[in-house]
Amino acid sequence: MLDGKVAIITGGTRGIGLETVRKFLKNHAKVVLLGSKEETVNKALEILKNENMNYEVTGFYPDLTDENAVRKVFEKTKEKYGKVDILVNNAGVSSATPIDKYTEEEYAKIANLNIKSVFICSKVAVSYLEETNGVILNTSSMVSIYGQQSGVMYPASKFAVNGMTKSLARELAPRGIRVNAVAPGIIETDMVAALSKEMIEPLIKTIPLGRIGQPEDIANAFLFLASDMASYITGEILSVDGCARN
Repeated sequence: MLDGKVAIITGGTRGIGLETVRKFLKNHAKVVLLGSKEETVNKALEILKNENMNYEVTGFYPDLTDENAVRKVFEKTKEKYGKVDILVNNAGVSSATPIDKYTEEEYAKIANLNIKSVFICSKVAVSYLEETNGVILNTSSMVSIYGQQSGVMYPASKFAVNGMTKSLARELAPRGIRVNAVAPGIIETDMVAALSKEMIEPLIKTIPLGRIGQPEDIANAFLFLASDMASYITGEILSVDGCARN
């Protein structure tokens, strides 16, 4: 579905991001995965190469809030692969801190990674994606729609992602660029896997499909939206949550 496409995926070293990298590679894309540390990037590359030595994948670990650092990644990607077709803004950090316990440092950390990095990466990507009628895809969350009981900056940041998605879809459509987001529900990542059975089972009971999601469920949604099958879809926030409701 992505034969010949070139994708840059932030937060691509684990969980949803790594599974999206894997899904894109299996569909014949060339992928540049980005992570926060050299060791996590190298570990992800090792995992993927052990699965298939023919995967065309490389990785970097830039500061996603530094426009110059991000621009260098796009320049290197174009030098190596000739173009950029897809940007997936997946990097992010969650929070469950009560409002009266928030520090300015935690506020800044969430705002920088969840909002500023999406803005910076999208800004840098535009000139590259304009050449290829490319796609920007963002990772939102079910809490961007329903909110959550604690950790207000996480849903606030995802509300911002939704706003950027819808606004950029309108702004960039005349330039041939589609912009969409995927809003995952409860997904079996490392964080969820660490929760006790007593915590997980009540959550599952709230989901009509009767299970929590898998990273592949989200990767499949990104695959569809990145592909030409979604060529007439832009400005959408696609919920992938088993009809979960808070």
